[in-house]
Amino acid sequence: MAQAQKITPRAKDYSEWYNDVIMQAELADYSPVRGCMVIRPHGYRLWELMQRALDDMFKATGHQNAYFPLFIPMSFLAKEAEHVEGFAKEVALVTHTRLKATGKAGAQAVMVDPESALDEPLVVRPTSETIIYAMFAKWVQSYRDLPLLMNQWCNIVRWELRTRLFLRTTEFLWQEGHTAHATEPEAEAEARQMLGVYRTFQEEWMAMPVITGKKTESEKFAGALRTYALEALMQDNKALQAGTSHNLGQNFAKAFNVQYQTAAGGLEYVWNTSWGVTTRMIGGLVMTHSDDNGLVCPPKLAPVQVAIVPIWKSEEEKGRVLEVGEGVKQELARAGVRVELDARENLKPGAKYFEWEAKGVPLRLEIGPRDVAAGQVMAARRTGGKAPARLPGIAGSVTAALDQIQAALFRSAKDRREAHSIRGASKPQFIEFMKGPGGFAYGGFCGSGACEAEIKQETAATVRVLPDPEFRSPDQPKTCMWCGKPSVAEAVWAQAY
Repeated sequence: MAQAQKITPRAKDYSEWYNDVIMQAELADYSPVRGCMVIRPHGYRLWELMQRALDDMFKATGHQNAYFPLFIPMSFLAKEAEHVEGFAKEVALVTHTRLKATGKAGAQAVMVDPESALDEPLVVRPTSETIIYAMFAKWVQSYRDLPLLMNQWCNIVRWELRTRLFLRTTEFLWQEGHTAHATEPEAEAEARQMLGVYRTFQEEWMAMPVITGKKTESEKFAGALRTYALEALMQDNKALQAGTSHNLGQNFAKAFNVQYQTAAGGLEYVWNTSWGVTTRMIGGLVMTHSDDNGLVCPPKLAPVQVAIVPIWKSEEEKGRVLEVGEGVKQELARAGVRVELDARENLKPGAKYFEWEAKGVPLRLEIGPRDVAAGQVMAARRTGGKAPARLPGIAGSVTAALDQIQAALFRSAKDRREAHSIRGASKPQFIEFMKGPGGFAYGGFCGSGACEAEIKQETAATVRVLPDPEFRSPDQPKTCMWCGKPSVAEAVWAQAY
């Protein structure tokens, strides 16, 4: 690990704190390519654990993994008007197929070979609806071919001007699900089901409470009939969109002629959905749980759940504590715990504590000669608290502690969200709330795009979702919080990443 540096306190500079936590935990680093990042092994292991959990959930709901090309013919984007408009300013293009060297040896330059121009430029995948539905048109012939349920894990390129590690980068990793159905109700059920899968993962694995609901017309995905989203509140009281699920209707089916023969013999267009989450979730995890000492990682997703730190002063003590430490490691590994025994001799125990704390390890077990003699270890929780744990049955007490830490992180994050949410605020109160502490503001919404735009202009707040029933206020608002006209729905506003 690089030499430890003090982390900027959240209260002093939240943005710097966020970057410091990521760098200190060795999750990612800046790339020589502007706007891109390098995900380091500790960060990529975290992503692998997220992938594994989500992939199991996708397969349990009948989806299969596939892979589609990185390059998409530019003409494909033009086939769906809203879609091309939504992504036109973000696409990267491949226009030539090779380079050529010019100049003499020792003073050569490289330039694009003008003779290698493509007949049609290729878009570097900003999302895959167009190329996937072009393939669906080949594969779907009959109602017997439906539903078609696919997912791919891949990288995405969207040309970003302002980037932040994990939260917004020019290239990022994600999964994107794409499905085709015979009817609109089936597509709607799929879009809602996958929103529920994401919520289960984010709350039960990430310990990050989310609000689910529908996006407004101005905030929905380009080309979608309806977009549903999950919104989480970070520690600086800004919202983070943590995932989306789209009922695409028949827009893409008609653009790419994805039709099927019905049981009665007629031809109908399919109904499509798409849904995705990204490496942005790692940024969400960092900002939901971490503190001024570094990363705090929920046990279910921690690359290392338990770090064992043996302590000795003599060779005799070293042998005894390492023997016990190795035994504890093996017992925990057999119980399915991701555990490391830190037997490095070039670091003092205090430096090891600091490193494992910065990396977010939920539980640290310290073993010294006195602990060996007493038949115990000292268990220190990343979130605070230190107590002895008996060696007999250590696996049971460790797994119980990890479960307690997981539950406490979720409870703390949910309590924080509720403490920074207001309901039924007047317009002046709303403005003051957004100028001050910020958070989630619930209020009536007239549904007007002009009203929505005015709120954004004056407060930098946007409608995050029109919340699902379980998140709505007991007394539904009758008038728009901003303009006073009749309300068509309750909305949740926040300033957001």
